[in-house]
Amino acid sequence: MGLMLCADLGLEPWSVLNQGISRHTGFSIGTVTIVSGALILLLWIPLRQRPGLGTVSNVVILGLVMDGTLALVPESDALGVRIPLLAFAVVLNGAATGLYISARFGPGPRDGLMTGLHRRTGKPLRLVRTCIEVTVLTAGFLLGGSVGVGTVVYALAIGPLAQFFIRCFAIRGLAEQPSPVVARGGPKPEHAILPE
Repeated sequence: MGLMLCADLGLEPWSVLNQGISRHTGFSIGTVTIVSGALILLLWIPLRQRPGLGTVSNVVILGLVMDGTLALVPESDALGVRIPLLAFAVVLNGAATGLYISARFGPGPRDGLMTGLHRRTGKPLRLVRTCIEVTVLTAGFLLGGSVGVGTVVYALAIGPLAQFFIRCFAIRGLAEQPSPVVARGGPKPEHAILPE
């Protein structure tokens, strides 16, 4: 997410929202990411989602790493640098999604919100995910967040990349066990991102 911000070609929906909030509050985007993650966890209460170690880690580490990335990666105006940086950022995000879901220590706040709403409403995961992403993207855009070609690239690539990396990083022997990634009765974790 930090690398996408450095590429300055458009962000993924939640970062668009966090950047928009950051511009209006004066807090760093990393701080806003941490606070918004914690607030999203409050929405888990009526959805009866249970956080895990991965959930809490996601809330804290995501924002800290984002601010750290912004502090360490130099800015560049050259498209020859920004385009590969965007591509690397999207692939890295897909790999990170595959790693944390395969570890099965609990979903991040945003994925848990999606699976919780799916369970409570009975609506298909794709519809729930799309509605959340469109709502967040619209709010972020209205607040001044960066929407661009990177937003479109992310939207088209993240599902297939996440599904690919979930399969790559799957831990043998865990496929048959109940997953703590989603609450009981929910779909398998690989289906939380994109059905096969």
